[in-house]
Amino acid sequence: MRFRSALSVAAVILLLAGCSTAPSTAPEGPELPANYDLPLAELDLLADPLSFEGPSTAVLAATDVNAPSSPPQQQLPVSVTSHDLDGDVKVTVSSTERILALDIAGSIAATVFGLGFGDSVVGRDTSSTFPQAADLPVVTNGGHSINSEAVLALEPTVVITDGTIGPIDVILQLRDAGIPVVFVSRTPSLDGVGELARDVASALGAPAAGESLAESLAAGLDAKVAEIAAVSPPAPLRMVFLYLRGSAGIYYLFGSESGADELITSLGGRDVAGEMGWTGMRPITDEALVSADPDLILVMTDGLSSVGGVDGLLADKPAIALTAAGQKKRIVDMADGEILSFGPRTADVLDALARAIYAPPVAD
Repeated sequence: MRFRSALSVAAVILLLAGCSTAPSTAPEGPELPANYDLPLAELDLLADPLSFEGPSTAVLAATDVNAPSSPPQQQLPVSVTSHDLDGDVKVTVSSTERILALDIAGSIAATVFGLGFGDSVVGRDTSSTFPQAADLPVVTNGGHSINSEAVLALEPTVVITDGTIGPIDVILQLRDAGIPVVFVSRTPSLDGVGELARDVASALGAPAAGESLAESLAAGLDAKVAEIAAVSPPAPLRMVFLYLRGSAGIYYLFGSESGADELITSLGGRDVAGEMGWTGMRPITDEALVSADPDLILVMTDGLSSVGGVDGLLADKPAIALTAAGQKKRIVDMADGEILSFGPRTADVLDALARAIYAPPVAD
């Protein structure tokens, strides 16, 4: 699935992001579990994940994005195809001395660092919270809206984005100001991780580095999915992903082609929304929730907070309380900029979610 076929998903993400109240700086997150350094197979795994009761939080370690030991080989200027929302255009990139990489999940910035261009990145979006980027100036406001003045002040020589943050007119105004702006593909899938690495590398004039990163990430993802499969139960948990923004009254169920489907299956679960024929992102109905009857619900941390936590969610959406997950309060949350990021940290995201699902901390 290329960028154009994923456009409806990106458009909905962009619309929903406008309702976000994400802060411009990364908040203090929950502490890592004491056994985080152990592999999944050595954790105190639940004997019966289906019967476990209570919520849990997936915590991603604050670790650097792995970068190559030597600078990538690069050839500039380079002419690349920019997948603009209204059609492909050719863009010439002559300098990568000052890079801005912007998207709703922080995946493009993480990819730039993974390719070895981290020292050239001059700013960040609110979702690029990994340690190497944490001290960079933020150029997106709450809700992932680009601040054009902040961008221009950084004098970037190239901007790489994917259409998931905006307003789009502001991004195109940057191009009118003489800044090369490249829209890359970002398919919400495991295969899309490598695709993104190749596209970003091409925009930076370093295709060989992109191929190398794509192969490395694919190997890491394959290994992590296999590791999770070895600890997941023979009868997969029925899972759904809900997008919540209580202040705006937004409750969406994510189905196939949203990224949530691959996330769930990679975690050894059953994507019941996809099995119901649910495609993309659509408003939740009580009938759909009751019909899905998930054993476990995945959500974003800020989204869960916006509805008053687990108890607030069950009060706002009584239909959830009728499901197996609602009755057991089996809700797993993870930071908004991490859970559906699909980039260089995806294997770590899967690992953190697997720990929260199959080996959650048990209260004394």
